[in-house]
Amino acid sequence: MSRYILDNDLHIHTFQSTCSTDEGQTPEAILKIAKERGMKTICLTDHYWDDLVPSNTLYNWWYEQQNYDNIAKSLPLPKDDEVRFLFGCEVDVDSSNRIGLPKERWDDFGFIIVSTTHFHHMIGPEWENRTPQQNAKLWIERFDTVLNADLPFGKVGIAHLACGLIGNSKEDTLASLDAIPEEELKRLFTKAADLGLGIELNVDDLKFNDEEADTVLRMFRIAKACGCKFYFGSDAHERDAFEGVDPILERAIDLLDLKEEDKFIVK
Repeated sequence: MSRYILDNDLHIHTFQSTCSTDEGQTPEAILKIAKERGMKTICLTDHYWDDLVPSNTLYNWWYEQQNYDNIAKSLPLPKDDEVRFLFGCEVDVDSSNRIGLPKERWDDFGFIIVSTTHFHHMIGPEWENRTPQQNAKLWIERFDTVLNADLPFGKVGIAHLACGLIGNSKEDTLASLDAIPEEELKRLFTKAADLGLGIELNVDDLKFNDEEADTVLRMFRIAKACGCKFYFGSDAHERDAFEGVDPILERAIDLLDLKEEDKFIVK
């Protein structure tokens, strides 16, 4: 079995994401950088919440700006014979476990990532006072929300499962990840594999030191053992965010011993 080839980046933002500060983060610039990196498949995944889906998130004012009309300003995407360039989105889960994507929009996207770990967006000020055990319970609940949703799973990924926004500090996040029971991880990832849900390896999640590696990688090792498939995400919001990304991702390939058969392919 051949080693996993780093040729995909399926979590990239343009300036249409409100949290991007780089007006030059355009589809054309992203494609140029992708070719320089040797990517074969890339995807735009600007933050998105559809107008058809009500939400009770505290960040309503922010998500109201992230509707389809806003992110579709990137269309049409530039074409290239060497790079498959997908138009996608990063949709969230609110505190009522609603996903901001209606079925009517499925065909508008080549790939859809669902974020379940933006705890600060959805919980409010009390988020900072939660225990690792409470965070772990919410992590499980939100993962279950995705698995039980009506979604086109062949073209759906779940984003940054080890995101630093799970806790109010790095130490709190690591403690929260440690608090997720192994049997729950096996249950969730077994169902994810059966559904064909892609599992994201996000560059920010992978910026751990050697002492933190086992805590962060535990879930991904279990996911691999359960038969899940993986894709990579730079989560770049600015052009300079691509710098230094690939060595971090290559390190993850080695630590997880990923092979080409472990790669998630968007249908």
